Amino acid sequence: MRLRSIRSKLLLSFVAVILLPLLTLGVLGPYLSARTLENEATSHTWQLIRQVTRNIEFAVRNTESLIAVVDASPDVQAFLAFAGSAQPFSAQERAAALRLLGSLSDAHPEIAGILVVGEDARPLGNRIQPITRDPLTEESWYKQAVANPGTVQLLSRPIGRNLRSSQEYSADEVVAIVKAVVDPRSQAVRGVVLIDLRLEVMKQIFADLTVGQGGFLFIQERGGAIVYTPVNPVVYRLRDEWLETPRAISVRRIQGADYQIVSQWSEYTQWKTVGVFPLNEIMAQVSSSRYYSLIIAGVTVLVALVVSIFFTSGIARPVIELRSLMKEAEEGNLAVRFEGRQEDEIGYLGKSFNTMIEEVQKLLDLVYHEQQSKREAELKILQEQIKPHFLYNTLDTIQWMAQEHGARDIVQVVSALTSLFRIGLSRGKEMIRLAEELEHVRSYLIIQKARYEDKFDFSLASDEEVQSCLVLKLTLQPLVENAIYHGIKERHGHGWIRVEARRQDGMLLMRVSDDGVGMSPAKLQEVQALLSVSHPHGDGLAGYGIHNVHERIQLSFGSRFGLRFESSQAGTTVEILHPLVSSEE
Repeated sequence: MRLRSIRSKLLLSFVAVILLPLLTLGVLGPYLSARTLENEATSHTWQLIRQVTRNIEFAVRNTESLIAVVDASPDVQAFLAFAGSAQPFSAQERAAALRLLGSLSDAHPEIAGILVVGEDARPLGNRIQPITRDPLTEESWYKQAVANPGTVQLLSRPIGRNLRSSQEYSADEVVAIVKAVVDPRSQAVRGVVLIDLRLEVMKQIFADLTVGQGGFLFIQERGGAIVYTPVNPVVYRLRDEWLETPRAISVRRIQGADYQIVSQWSEYTQWKTVGVFPLNEIMAQVSSSRYYSLIIAGVTVLVALVVSIFFTSGIARPVIELRSLMKEAEEGNLAVRFEGRQEDEIGYLGKSFNTMIEEVQKLLDLVYHEQQSKREAELKILQEQIKPHFLYNTLDTIQWMAQEHGARDIVQVVSALTSLFRIGLSRGKEMIRLAEELEHVRSYLIIQKARYEDKFDFSLASDEEVQSCLVLKLTLQPLVENAIYHGIKERHGHGWIRVEARRQDGMLLMRVSDDGVGMSPAKLQEVQALLSVSHPHGDGLAGYGIHNVHERIQLSFGSRFGLRFESSQAGTTVEILHPLVSSEE
């Protein structure tokens, strides 16, 4: 790719950008579509299962509420109390109880029959009667209800009961719902109410619910027996172990086809609602979608190739032209200009190229003029170099004349000024020995003492081991100047300035102290804040000199070095933390 032209790169890029998504969609599209459709089918089945479960629970709860109505009837209560009471159960009370059961059966067509059995095995039924004289209390359904008082029991396909119905329905057509009647005071079971619920209720629930063309729903009880199922040969080929978990999703192969099985238990009814749908329906949709996708992809690639060739030519042509102009500019022809009229990025690039060529021409002219100005400045600098020598010679003449006339004070001041200039210039060196820096400060203090007469005295002290160390030039003089102008000068009476230097904690510690007026806490805080800014403003103690010294030290040696201030009404002390730099280094 590095050796190809920009036209080829653009064409290959366009083709890659077009083909990669198409190939990716061609490979992943069917898989993702199948997964999406499968997830949608599963979600739809889950919704149907939840709907069926809620509808069945509603039907059972409705039947349980009818049992509560029967239980609450005074006539039924009298019938149940008859077994343990000396009072007879009259024909009028029996007729009233039977009318209640009949009215409930008539009001609810889904009820095939209602039976009330007391603890003495006497029956009271509507549309349901015992077949033999055997006690109904020995029936399994009665015992199951008595063993679980307070909860409703559902019995699918109640085969083998000692009961017959006047409606002539078989056990496969009903679900028996039984519940024990409990005395609220003694909590003793007084009998059992049984209601046969027609499976037509289930058919109505399942009537409008479909799971694809080949899918179906069915209901299974905990033992594995099927409560209700539409006619379907697949349902009897499902294994019990596939439906063991309370809520499960699995894919199983049945009769050469893959089926997804979704199931969920109902905690209330203890029944499981199961949805089964074939996955080949989903794959048929995916295959059809893949076929049309390939046709569309082929047409898209052909159209995209034609469009890519057209666009790459339009983009590459001005770039190639701009490249040739740059080559001419490299060879020294600065008169070339890009003449393109595009308003896109290439047009802006061409305009920038023209601007760059113009700026290069201006810079060449500027450099030419600057070189001339530099030569003139160098000549002026050579001429100015005689001035320091002239100043030294003049000061020596003044000093000699003062000695001739016996003016010792003038001799001392002139000598100090000569030393001040000599050390300050130091032949252009940035670092000097500490001894020279102290001598520079001594010369400055001599001149200032002569100016202020008896306003202050001073002392300089340093350890012998640090006098040969190198320090930044003009480090102490600005601090001494501040001590005079902002400390000693403002106080009443005679003052004192002390300059010290010694080694401490592996570094050079220099200290300038005065017994002047000191600084207020606010002024001290202002000075400390000044040392942390990049460009100071102000004058005097908060001015440029202190910040310049602090910044020079930190720029040269790091942030751990610099100035520290301490001040009170008894005076001000400035400490300079400076690294130990040997003169041999």
